[in-house]
Amino acid sequence: MRRLAQLIICLLLATFTLIACSMKPTLPRNMTLKAFDPHRKVFVCQYEVNNVPPIDAQAEAWFQEGLRLTSADLPPNQRNYPKAVELWQKAADKNHWKAMMNLAGVLIDGDGFAPYEVAAEPERAVQIVERGMQLGIPAAFDLMGSFHQNGAGVTGDVSRAYGFWELAADKGSPSAQTFLGKALKAAYDNPREGFWGNRKIGLKMLECAYAQGYGKAALELGVTLGNTDKDYPRALKILHEGVKMGCEDCANSLSSNFRNISALTNNFIDTARSERYSALGDALYQNPDLRFPNLDKILPLPPAKLPQWDGKTESLINAAKPVVPAPPPPAVTPGANLSGRAHIPQGWVLPKNPWPPADEARDLPHAGYLRPQYETTAAAYTGYWLAQLLQPVTSRHHAWDQHQAPHYYAKGELFDRTRPGLISDDGRIMWHYMGVPEKVRPNELPAEVRRGIWRMAEANPALSSCSGDEPCSRSGVWQPILPDGHPLRSLVNRRWKETFALQGQPFPDPKKDWLLDVESHEMKWYLVEAA
Repeated sequence: MRRLAQLIICLLLATFTLIACSMKPTLPRNMTLKAFDPHRKVFVCQYEVNNVPPIDAQAEAWFQEGLRLTSADLPPNQRNYPKAVELWQKAADKNHWKAMMNLAGVLIDGDGFAPYEVAAEPERAVQIVERGMQLGIPAAFDLMGSFHQNGAGVTGDVSRAYGFWELAADKGSPSAQTFLGKALKAAYDNPREGFWGNRKIGLKMLECAYAQGYGKAALELGVTLGNTDKDYPRALKILHEGVKMGCEDCANSLSSNFRNISALTNNFIDTARSERYSALGDALYQNPDLRFPNLDKILPLPPAKLPQWDGKTESLINAAKPVVPAPPPPAVTPGANLSGRAHIPQGWVLPKNPWPPADEARDLPHAGYLRPQYETTAAAYTGYWLAQLLQPVTSRHHAWDQHQAPHYYAKGELFDRTRPGLISDDGRIMWHYMGVPEKVRPNELPAEVRRGIWRMAEANPALSSCSGDEPCSRSGVWQPILPDGHPLRSLVNRRWKETFALQGQPFPDPKKDWLLDVESHEMKWYLVEAA
């Protein structure tokens, strides 16, 4: 009996253990995946921007500052990865999906050089990506696939890697779409080399990634159209658009093709064009974050003639960069139009919390000691003082108070006792301390301008707009805008969709040039900078 009881207890314990294990939640890294199907018949294009959390403005500021601190333009030993990690973590806590991916990318292996090194934290990196997966972020599934391929932070498993990549592609990741599109567009299967003959689906994936502005997709699509389909005009256009998207290899490929006899360029050798593409390729090698939507301003495709160029790489890059509108002229600050003691220099304003100059405020414990003074006294502190009636009663009294402007007095100067506009029966005047003017802080430039990847327009042009199905009314840089509620507005209403157009020239056709299901007449184009 005793043995039987022990056996029953052991069986019960084993059952409870199995139940407990089955109740333990599966980590996203170990989620059940559909097996990768290289011969799938259907692919429905999804866009990443439609499947990510909204971005908080403060989180975006932290994200951009982290990018600035680790910019490729900085020498390696000046890239502050520890501070960037701190900023990206704060942004990630607000569900900024790009910050999450950057943070995981840095932490999986560690990064940086002394004195700004970050140690590898693979488990933390995987957990960040898992949180992204729980939020449905396509890039998180793509990155988890890379972790499984490389055995980084997880057990290496190439089959699961492809499962994650396929899931990421279906959710809209342009990176996963490009990787799998390249693998599937072959003429035959060779799993050992990592490619399969499913050209129709492969091209659909590449076109979907290209429509999202992903430069590497432009490279693969352009090369395929040129080498396999011999559709050279379209391949040339796709690679040129890839340069606008920031594809270094597209720029280098076009540089080579224009320098040599090539069917892609209709055997047209143009060393000037080759030189410009080469300069842009070098710039993208130095800083992959650059984009050149206004490339046609300085490097249009033939048969258009090349515009003048001073030969400086900087001017070439600046001409092609995204352009943000110039800031409006500064508004006139209060007191700038007044004279005498009431004058306050343009660009300076009185503070919200007045306080005397430091050398006059040593003995003041708090602002409560800044009491109003009678008109018969002298100014206790240097600064601006405002006259107000001690006991305003009538509407005339209140109107007088409202029309007073602060006046400047040095410490010890007697206040003005002439009482202009008042009579003795109106009562006494008190002077209230308003402080010392402070310089107005200029509006902060967009983070992308401070990072050097956008350019500020030289001047604000007269407001001009055109419908997308009309010829351009004026030469310059134009920004397309889709109306609120349009399902693709988040893909179109971006700086990297700008276009440099000449007067009378048609604007880009969204369906033909961008592979987006948008009718031309649905878009409005707004002039950002006149040529």
